Amino acid sequence: MSEASSGTSEVLVRRDGAFTTITMNRPRRRNALSRAFLLQLTAAFEEAAATDARGIVLAANGPVFSAGHDFADMAGASHADVRALLRTCTELMRTIQSVPQVVVARVHGLATAAGCQLAASCDLAVAARSAGFAAPGGKGGWFCHTPLVAISHNVGRKRAAEMALTGEVVDAATAAEWGLVNYTVPDDELDKAVLDLLQRATQGSPRSKALGKQAMYAQFDRPEDDAYAYAIEVMAASSQTPEAQEGMRAFLDKRHPDWPA
Repeated sequence: MSEASSGTSEVLVRRDGAFTTITMNRPRRRNALSRAFLLQLTAAFEEAAATDARGIVLAANGPVFSAGHDFADMAGASHADVRALLRTCTELMRTIQSVPQVVVARVHGLATAAGCQLAASCDLAVAARSAGFAAPGGKGGWFCHTPLVAISHNVGRKRAAEMALTGEVVDAATAAEWGLVNYTVPDDELDKAVLDLLQRATQGSPRSKALGKQAMYAQFDRPEDDAYAYAIEVMAASSQTPEAQEGMRAFLDKRHPDWPA
C-alpha cells in the first residue's frame, strides 16, 4: 500500500492507498480555527477532492480535536471582519460536504463550538470514548449561532437547544445516542473503527457515490414533496449512467460489477 505525505505544518495531508487523511496540527492552539488555518484546511479538502482518493479522514493532533474559533482573530475585530471570518468558516463546512469523497471525522478529546460544527459537518463521524462535544457560547458572552446550524441538523431541535443554551459538554456516548456521531469506541480502537466505517461507506462506484452525496445534501432540508420531486429526477437521470447500468446487469447476471474507469 503506497503512502505519501504533504501539506503545511499546520495541516498535514497523507495518502494511504485509497484514502487521504487530513490532520489538523495546531496542538498548542488546541487546533483553534484561525482564518489562515481555515483557508489551509479548505485548500487541503479541495486538493484531495481533485484526486482519485475514495475517502477522506479528518483527524487532529494534540489533546483536543478542535477548540473552535481562534479568539485571537476575533477579539477587537470589526463587524465586517468577523462576518468575513464566519463566511470563511462556512465555506470550509460546505467544501467538506461538496467534495465527491466520503468524509469521516476522527474525533478524540474535545470538539467545541466551531470544532463541534466541524465534526457535525462531516458526512460521518467516529468518536473515542474520551471525546466530548459542546456549544459553550450559551454559558458565555457570545452564543454559538453558526455552530448550531450544523449541530441542529444532526441532533434535532430540542437536543440542539440543550447543547446551545446550557453550553455543557456532551460525552461521546450521548453524542452517539443523539446522532452527532455514528459510533463511539474505546480510544485504542478509534483508528480501526474509522477505517472500518470508511471502507464500508466507500463500496461501489465512486462516481455514483459522488452524485449520491451531492443529491443527499441537496434534498435534506427540502419539504418532503419537494425532496421527492428532486430525488425522482436525479435518480431517473442517474439510471442512465454506465455505473447504474453495470450495477443492474451484474445483479441480474449474479456476478461482481466491473465499474467503469
